[in-house]
Amino acid sequence: MKEGQNNPPAKAQLSAAATQRLQERYQHLKTKLLELGWIAQGSVMPQPPRAWRLTRKVHAKTVSVALSEQQAALYQQAIANQRKLESILRQMRELSKQVLLKSVPGVKKRRRQKHPKTSLS
Repeated sequence: MKEGQNNPPAKAQLSAAATQRLQERYQHLKTKLLELGWIAQGSVMPQPPRAWRLTRKVHAKTVSVALSEQQAALYQQAIANQRKLESILRQMRELSKQVLLKSVPGVKKRRRQKHPKTSLS
């Protein structure tokens, strides 16, 4: 019989309770997504006197737009929301990875065969 045949599958590593806790955390993150307002990428910098400038990348090129003070305030909030969104998505991906890889059995890992070194003749 060849090595690796008739091996039982690897066991799931997460208990049902642990999976439930991760699911609850995931649901909490989903509700936090709903609380976010407008989103935007870029940065807002003051441009004296009493003007603001939005800088962002579009198709690998830097684009700048002049903004009023009110527009700058809205963009600053939207950029902060974008950063929160990225943070929440990063956490959701990590939770998803844990549940998807560890809640059900996976394949059994095989031991790597060591090949004898051959001498060069």
